[in-house]
Amino acid sequence: MEAQAQGLLETEPLQGRDEDTVTSADFSNMLSEEEKEELKAELVQLEDEITTLRQVLSAKERHLVEIKQKLGMNLMNELKQNFSKSWHDMQTTTAYKKTHETLSHAGQKATAAFSNVGTAISKKFGDMRYCGKELWEWCQALGFRRERELL
Repeated sequence: MEAQAQGLLETEPLQGRDEDTVTSADFSNMLSEEEKEELKAELVQLEDEITTLRQVLSAKERHLVEIKQKLGMNLMNELKQNFSKSWHDMQTTTAYKKTHETLSHAGQKATAAFSNVGTAISKKFGDMRYCGKELWEWCQALGFRRERELL
């Protein structure tokens, strides 16, 4: 009996089958004619209130559109403003700042590394040019000539 009493006092919302059971149940025979009339009147009143609220909401939405048009606000401007605000908000986060610092530091290291590689390559080309000059002088000493000079 206690299990049945606990079931009646459950505070959990109705789920799938429970809702179907409640909506398919016929409680009309449990109500007096006076209670039925009161419920019908309440139902009509609620439906009227919902209709009124929808009309008020619609009127407010139209008024909002008119004000935005007068202010020159349109969807594109709103999107730009929202994007700018979101971008600013993101940039002020700690995670963004830390990531920005890390990537900036990594970029500086990469720039230094590429600069060192470029310097090393330039030095090697210089060495090759010098080596080529020495080789050519040696070849000339042995009596070799360039083909262009022979033509």
